[in-house]
Amino acid sequence: MLSLLRLVPAVVILCGGPAALARDGRPESGRALAQANCARCHAIGRTGSSPLAAAPPFRAIHQRYPVEQLAEALAEGIETGHAVMPEFQLGQTQIADLVAYLKTLER
Repeated sequence: MLSLLRLVPAVVILCGGPAALARDGRPESGRALAQANCARCHAIGRTGSSPLAAAPPFRAIHQRYPVEQLAEALAEGIETGHAVMPEFQLGQTQIADLVAYLKTLER
């Protein structure tokens, strides 16, 4: 099963890649996912401060990273150097939705 999970990023890339994820995702579902899993530390909307000062607001993520390139990291599992952010993995649909939502914050 673990080897199958490692194939997910390759399948995503071969089947259209991160751009396809952003294009095919549902921003409203991505926002709901961010609200449920990220909002306790990150500002997830167009305004406001992050509850945790070290957590960048989602509206600024595209200034640090090309959002489309986050799809692979999300598929492999986000790991950070600080203890507050939990390690997690998202499914392909969740990744598509979250990337699509992050793209709406670039405007």
